[in-house]
Amino acid sequence: MKKILIYNSGGGLGDSIQLFPLLISLKGHFRKSKFYYLGAHSNHFDGKLKEYNINLETLDLGLKYFGFRWWHMLMARKRTSNKFSGKFDLIIDLQTKFRNSLILKRIPHESFYSRTLGGFFSSKKIQSSSLNHLENLSLFIEEDIVELDFKVNKLSKEILKEAKRLLPGSNYVGFSITQGNEYRKKSWSIYKFTSLANKILSKDKVPVFFIEKNKIDLINKIKNQVPSAIFPELNSNLSCPALVTALSARLNIAVSIDNGIMHMMSLANIPMIVLFGPTNSKKFAPKNNFTKVLDSKIIHKTKDINSIEVDEVLSLI
Repeated sequence: MKKILIYNSGGGLGDSIQLFPLLISLKGHFRKSKFYYLGAHSNHFDGKLKEYNINLETLDLGLKYFGFRWWHMLMARKRTSNKFSGKFDLIIDLQTKFRNSLILKRIPHESFYSRTLGGFFSSKKIQSSSLNHLENLSLFIEEDIVELDFKVNKLSKEILKEAKRLLPGSNYVGFSITQGNEYRKKSWSIYKFTSLANKILSKDKVPVFFIEKNKIDLINKIKNQVPSAIFPELNSNLSCPALVTALSARLNIAVSIDNGIMHMMSLANIPMIVLFGPTNSKKFAPKNNFTKVLDSKIIHKTKDINSIEVDEVLSLI
């Protein structure tokens, strides 16, 4: 396997961060292979996530929303030949849309892995009902791929030093409260978050809020209700997702809704309580042994995330 192409159709930061363990594990197994990345949307690995040093070479075909337009089928092979010589030894399709897989398979290759339609497009059939790509790829190549996690200590010394400066003490509880996707109401009430923050203060815990610097009104509202709250990113010239991960490694525990920051925090492999309403907790919740999920659909039979009570979260803290 000299050249491996990975295709991701997801567009959010969280979609990319969720791929970290898979990508790190694959790179650990295929140490001599060169990895290429093809996305349907912006390549966050070369953009906002570059400080994580995942290091994938972009295959830019000049086709926006690759795989989501039927006419891409006419261009995929030609555009690839113009950008890339020869075939890929392996294409890894990380999504399950029929159209996208059909178009992706037009790119020249030796082997093709995909879960679409129960593995219909795969060049080799495997007997597996697992949704875990790493497990399935191990069966596909007939080799055991060891699962590796992201290590916070691999971040730059500058970022780790800054995180320690911003959060030098202990007993910190982190909060992520803002949603990136405005089309689904998955935010827990700000008043429930501030109530929870004040309750943990009485237990000698320090509330730390991860909120973008430009959300001044929201920050001031929280400051008025929780004067002791810390907003570490306000006191730093650095601003990147990797800093959030480094800061998260200094927390005792974190509470978050389903958003990109939840995934940045999860890379620190710390205890987390994640709140879900309309979105799928089985699909998007961090996959580690330290995460507790409060899903309103399961515990209260409603998609309304605000049906989750403050004391339900506090009991898990």
